[in-house]
Amino acid sequence: MISSFFGKTKPINYIVLAIFLFLFYFTNLFFQLNGQKINQVIPLELLLFSVLLFSVFIINQIVRTEKATESNSYTMLFFVLMIVTFSDELVLRYVDFANFFLLLAFWRILSIKSTRNVKHKIFDASLLIAIASLFYDWAIAFMLLVFFVIGVYDRKTLKNWLVPFLGMATIFILSFTVLKLKGTLNFFEDHYQFSLGLFTTRSFFQVLNIKTLIYLILSVMVSMVVFVRLRNVSGGKLLLLRIVFLIFLLGTTLILFTPADASPVLLTFFPSAVFLTNYFEGIKKRKFQEVMLIGCMVLACTLFVFHLN
Repeated sequence: MISSFFGKTKPINYIVLAIFLFLFYFTNLFFQLNGQKINQVIPLELLLFSVLLFSVFIINQIVRTEKATESNSYTMLFFVLMIVTFSDELVLRYVDFANFFLLLAFWRILSIKSTRNVKHKIFDASLLIAIASLFYDWAIAFMLLVFFVIGVYDRKTLKNWLVPFLGMATIFILSFTVLKLKGTLNFFEDHYQFSLGLFTTRSFFQVLNIKTLIYLILSVMVSMVVFVRLRNVSGGKLLLLRIVFLIFLLGTTLILFTPADASPVLLTFFPSAVFLTNYFEGIKKRKFQEVMLIGCMVLACTLFVFHLN
């Protein structure tokens, strides 16, 4: 029943997921007010909710246009369930904004496989990653993904290797101009700290809590199963999934570089949702699909309730 409903990409799927996300987001907000008046926080929270909602729709467009999955709404659903599961991470507002721009960058990066307008796509992706880094400093690490894709698809064109620097320079020059006019040039020094939580904490679990550790282990296991299943398919999709897995690895590395109370786990939700969808699509028994989907929803809601308590 549920698997059949989300096995399609009709507008009703978007509406249901939007309502589902709205209920959980603002329920979480209500319990986290801590004496603040609702009218003081509602403008920013509405903006953050809109960013998350648009992120869900962007993810659907990515997997549909780049054919990372079959035509269904499972990737959107899993992404929303991950947000519900890790609702305690939503307090990191800068990561929410950074993730939005990174998703747009990933879209441009994955679209390079068509080998048309490669330079424009590289420039756009680099520019978007630079914007994301203005919200979260370590987001600049995803520039490695741009160079990896250049090496895979069009390494012989020298200009392609120079375009990412042009994209980054464009954003930083514009930012420098605005900050100079406002007299706040110290932003760069204060913002780009590149903290290394793994090397500044005494306990491993100060960097990675149990919930995040289990999530990362399960994500890796699901990814490996998907790669084994698809080892004989055409190289196009397999290469695309390898790029998506690299996104996951970069996100995981950033989690290890950050203390648990500031973990950017949201950055790994997109690749995890893609692999979980591919794994789910490979299940032939409809009843098992239904049980798995219900189990994921119950687990997400249960962890959400525990977080509220």
